[in-house]
Amino acid sequence: MCGIWALFGSDECLSVQCLSAMKIAHRGPDAFRFENVNGFTNCCFGFHRLAVVDQLYGMQPIRVKKFPYLWLCYNGEIYNFKQLQKQFGFDYQTLVDGEVILHLYNRGGIEQTASMLDGVFAFILLDTANRKVFLARDTYGVRPLFKVLTDDGFLGVCSEAKGLINLKHSTSLCSKVEPFLPGHYEVLDLKPSGKVASVELVKFHSCKDEPLHVSCDTVEALPSAGFDIDTVKSNIRILFENAVRKRLMAHRRIGCLLSGGLDSSLVAAVLLKLMKEININYPLQTFAIGMENSPDLLAARKVAAHIGSEHHEVILNTEEGIQAIEEVIFSLETYDITTIRASVDSVVIFSGEGSDELTQGYIYFHKAPSPEEAAEESERLLKELYLFDVLRADRTTAAHGLELRVPFLDHRFTSYYLSLPAELRIPKNGIEKYLLRLSFEDSNLLPKEILWRPKEAFSDGIASVKKSWFSILQDYIDQQVDDLLLEKAAEKYPFNPPKTKESYYYRQIFEKHYPGRSGWLPHYWMPRWVKATDPSARTLKHYKSATQE
Repeated sequence: MCGIWALFGSDECLSVQCLSAMKIAHRGPDAFRFENVNGFTNCCFGFHRLAVVDQLYGMQPIRVKKFPYLWLCYNGEIYNFKQLQKQFGFDYQTLVDGEVILHLYNRGGIEQTASMLDGVFAFILLDTANRKVFLARDTYGVRPLFKVLTDDGFLGVCSEAKGLINLKHSTSLCSKVEPFLPGHYEVLDLKPSGKVASVELVKFHSCKDEPLHVSCDTVEALPSAGFDIDTVKSNIRILFENAVRKRLMAHRRIGCLLSGGLDSSLVAAVLLKLMKEININYPLQTFAIGMENSPDLLAARKVAAHIGSEHHEVILNTEEGIQAIEEVIFSLETYDITTIRASVDSVVIFSGEGSDELTQGYIYFHKAPSPEEAAEESERLLKELYLFDVLRADRTTAAHGLELRVPFLDHRFTSYYLSLPAELRIPKNGIEKYLLRLSFEDSNLLPKEILWRPKEAFSDGIASVKKSWFSILQDYIDQQVDDLLLEKAAEKYPFNPPKTKESYYYRQIFEKHYPGRSGWLPHYWMPRWVKATDPSARTLKHYKSATQE
């Protein structure tokens, strides 16, 4: 987890502009570098470092003697950099995994580079010899990237939008600060003036497509094909274990977020199993957060006891949660209701993000009209992860100098799961994520009551069933927002107008920090196929009937 920042064609003094780079200092507490580009006095890079690999030579922008014309600033982890080195005979000059980007680009250009990277990444690559700038972001947008490009060719790029919104320029910033699309790369011409011109924006990978880098994966071919249930279960276990194994790459201590739900519990159990196999000589630390005696805390204790982790609990009270809201909205750069609720929440941290979207874990999937429509919804959710869950997970860990790893969003694992027949992936017998649970039923990785534990919305699981976090928030906010303000919400906020006092409250705070930037969120996260006015699972009929049984 690092913070990257770059400017091309700045009309203003760079020493003034670099103050904007300090807005993302939290992403890299270990070191900071600000560097001008030779021959282009109005172009520069800024980098905040969290040292996870190669603590001696890991500063950026990365430049190597073999390619003196290439400048790279990237945030992420490339898990197959050693396999790529072996396959293509690359001669690395550092231990930094991202160096492989320079070698891939030199060998085959930007298309091959982006397509062959197995990992999570956002990068800015400058080729001064060919006067090109390249931007790229991983398939699911696990690593963030924002850009602003003005009509006269001034380009700003940053890990978070807050590093761009106060930039100075001779003309007004007529172009918007906007997120760079996941699974895409962009090619820009670099002019002698340091200004740029966009040439093309290319989608290099879709979540359903098997990634090009399978050819150099640690599991090259699955032992058996076909869709009979035993084969599918075996392949799911093989690919998920492979996804966790490749993410063990780190020179710093590893921990795991543990809610006691299926996803984080599976990650923690497989992680501990693999750590033992490769003789990592420290215990796995697991972390749970919740209010006293909340469902998540109780379930997480069971899992930790079963797998034998060194378990830690963070007990949250109502007042602390409410006091954190404004800071959370500033960090998240969003006003989405469910994203904010779920964020009031070792250095390398594993998490279960992405599973609900991939394996149809949300309770509203029980209401899907058909398996095919459920499959389409799953793909839609995955494509929008960068706006919601992945955004929350990145910002809430980066704000505290932590690096997040999400094995459920492994390219190989997701493409295989999405290739399965739609009928196999839907909820069955009233249980969501049925196929995933079934695949690990005989593994003894988890207690049966955890493996088959019903879905909890994270922001609700941290509280008690009697008084959920969303109702605690609404009770407080009801006293903060006047009825008349809500009635006139559509006039004040015509785009994505708030429909509840809670959403109005969040929007006020968002506009205070990011006025006029509501377009960063195209729509609120809401369940489908049900008449829902609130994103909490607690409001859905299926949830109520399940908890009352």
